[in-house]
Amino acid sequence: MTTKNLPHLLFSGPPGVGKTASAVSLARELFGEDIWRENFTELNASDERGIDVVRNKIKNFAKTAPIGGAEFKIIFLDEADALTSDAQSALRRTMERFSNNCRFILSCNYSSKIIEPLQSRCAVYRFGRLQDSAVRERLEFIAEDRGLKVTEDGYEALVYVAQGDMRKAVNSLQAAASIDLETPISRETIFRTTATANPEEIRDLVETALLGNFKAAKKELDRFLNEQGLSGEDLVKQIYRMLSDLSNRDMLDLGISERGLVELVDIIGEIDFRLSEGATEKIQLEALLAHFVLLGKK
Repeated sequence: MTTKNLPHLLFSGPPGVGKTASAVSLARELFGEDIWRENFTELNASDERGIDVVRNKIKNFAKTAPIGGAEFKIIFLDEADALTSDAQSALRRTMERFSNNCRFILSCNYSSKIIEPLQSRCAVYRFGRLQDSAVRERLEFIAEDRGLKVTEDGYEALVYVAQGDMRKAVNSLQAAASIDLETPISRETIFRTTATANPEEIRDLVETALLGNFKAAKKELDRFLNEQGLSGEDLVKQIYRMLSDLSNRDMLDLGISERGLVELVDIIGEIDFRLSEGATEKIQLEALLAHFVLLGKK
């Protein structure tokens, strides 16, 4: 054990970027392989969100002495932003009372959902999405280790689907590999197993709508929903992502001005909100295409 000055920690960032892995690695580094499991406990706040989990499970573990000569124990509270405000208020007092023999590591996707008194008691570390090169490097390592054959466009599709989420990237590779270990994993396999539309087809859908061909765009939309089984929210997110990644040259090719792009993003936000509120999926997506058609005619 190196020091007793380890503060309480708050790990904040998107899913799949290594928050839990960092907490486990920290415990193994501090305690060693022999006793780290006895001095480290992990609780998922999304399973038990109420004040009882703080009063019972967390407090019972915190007040017991460390094992094996360790200076303190570590409680890792995953998805801490799912805790109710009452539970978070109770947790801050627990952190103070047992700070002599226990350290807390809180993990969350949105630090804004953690009350200020808890944030002020922690050293905050903000995790960003992983770089595409880092995701690909790890996927190549796994593929080589497991003897998987992945095409170049297969790797590109995995990186596109993952969006900086290593967990999602690995799960997508595993799902694709479970279909056929002999056939190389291609982009078509990745998109099919992850229920993701081909980004080129999304671009064709947007381009068709902007050219004013509503019926053809509607037919393509029906194919996404009925044949590929994509959800409306996923389609909206992919359309938004396609527009966000447009270069000036792409905007020129599609005939979209800067103001037009702003209008499209605005209506995408409105449609996304309507879907989250339970509006009819097909109607909202066709309304989105209608806005694209009208903007294209302008």
